[in-house]
Amino acid sequence: MSQIAEVFNDQFSSVFTSENTTEMPVPASLFTGSDNEKLSSIIFTQDQVLKRLLQLRTDKSAGVDNISSRFLKALCPEISVPVTLLFNCSMSEGKIPHDWKLANVTPIHKQGNRNRPDNYRPISLTCHLSKVMESIVRDTITQHLEKFNLIKGSQHGFRRKRSCVTNLLVFLDKVTTCNDYKDSVDTIFLDFAKAFDKVPHGRLLMKLKAHGIDGQVASWIGDWLANRMQRVCISGATSGWRLVMSGVPQGSVLGPLLFLIFINDLDLGLLNTILKFADDTKIFGKVISPVDRLQLQTDLDTLSKWAELWQMKFNVSKCKVMHTGSRNANYSYSMNGQPLNAVHDYKDLGIVITKSLKVADHCQYACGKANKMLGLIKRTIKHRSYTVMVQLYKSLVRPHLEYCSSAWSPHYSKDKALIESVQHRFTRLFPELRTMKYEDRLEVLRLWTLEERRNRADLIEVYKILHGLTDIPVSTFFQLNTDSSTRGHSMKLVKPHCHTDSRLHFFSSRVINRWNCLTQVCVESSSVNTFKRHLEGLRQKKMNFFMD
Repeated sequence: MSQIAEVFNDQFSSVFTSENTTEMPVPASLFTGSDNEKLSSIIFTQDQVLKRLLQLRTDKSAGVDNISSRFLKALCPEISVPVTLLFNCSMSEGKIPHDWKLANVTPIHKQGNRNRPDNYRPISLTCHLSKVMESIVRDTITQHLEKFNLIKGSQHGFRRKRSCVTNLLVFLDKVTTCNDYKDSVDTIFLDFAKAFDKVPHGRLLMKLKAHGIDGQVASWIGDWLANRMQRVCISGATSGWRLVMSGVPQGSVLGPLLFLIFINDLDLGLLNTILKFADDTKIFGKVISPVDRLQLQTDLDTLSKWAELWQMKFNVSKCKVMHTGSRNANYSYSMNGQPLNAVHDYKDLGIVITKSLKVADHCQYACGKANKMLGLIKRTIKHRSYTVMVQLYKSLVRPHLEYCSSAWSPHYSKDKALIESVQHRFTRLFPELRTMKYEDRLEVLRLWTLEERRNRADLIEVYKILHGLTDIPVSTFFQLNTDSSTRGHSMKLVKPHCHTDSRLHFFSSRVINRWNCLTQVCVESSSVNTFKRHLEGLRQKKMNFFMD
């Protein structure tokens, strides 16, 4: 096992960036406030530290120091004072304890051949006290970035009120709108090579200052990044220690936010629309003439120059182009002189998107994953009580069928039946229920049909958008009905005219009729949970309300 650990550590260390410090680029200054408004220091309070210690999860593994979270949580009233002093001393001096720079790395398989070490992602396990301090630093930096609106709106990863769903909805809303007007769209799905591991520390610190993060905070982050060491641990065996020359640790609390800051200026100078979820990036635009194609190619050249300047690297062989629209001219594109391959479908943020914008391929993909997990449950659980089996189904199977459903909800009967067949199969695992109708089996198990749950998820997403619980402007998807003479609640939406099925059955169109039928009390719910309770009550009164 030690030899295997060494092989993994060799692979993880081989991707580090050797930073060129002789020609350091100067990032664009995004901070527009005064010097007094810069984030220069952080003062930790006992209440703040005590709260974070109490929030520690006891199921998390200990770091190199072998101090468990259970131990820290049990003693938090006694240790909160000295820990607060330690944090303040660390921040004021811009230094962190040596143990906090050590990480046990666990290889996590991503995809592809399991015998290839480059198909694994390194996840760092660090000390819990370091994570507590990082969490406070992260939240303070986040408040600073939000106060001055510094993170670009194209970024949906690791941000409050944003998610994979918002990223996909914004993207597909624009593409289906263009498709509705018979405009062609070309989308380039970009792939960074080992993005989190290649971030050069010197350039990252310069970008922190460009975002108004200076003084003690910048010095502390610089020391947090410098001279880190890692070793790979597998089944109790460990490799030797290796110096971490670049990157932000995957598995750390502060790392993801630092990566967002580093990649934040990727948007600058682009002519077309770009969307990001951490390092998952796509750029797209209408392409109805050679001029439009040239603009998109110019954007790709700009991105390539950015990557070269900031010592990041695009894996061009994995960057793909998708041509959407019946009149698409299928123009070719290239990066760094290498042509990009055109694809019929692409898995973006876990959702299979096709050039026809049909969801059949994703339905098959989701059902495949769900059926595999259901088969595992069937083979391993022999004594099948309703309570245990339903909980396993809800936790391990159904999420595969409902992940980001607002972005791909099917409208063809064959696709709906395919998705529903997984739940059919689950309800037949109980011999005493097999002779009953599907609807009766659901009633016994207290389950909704998956179609009902998808329509319910659509309404919940609309509620979040209209009530500001999602950081996407309402106008992105909907137009409020200002005609006071119409009956119904005060938050009714205008349904636009659609020419194509892809637009008619997309989220921002298909949900409007059902939303407009809700009551005033329901749409004015004080919280998401209250809104859900109103929907459950509505289902009891109108059994077919959530069915198409």
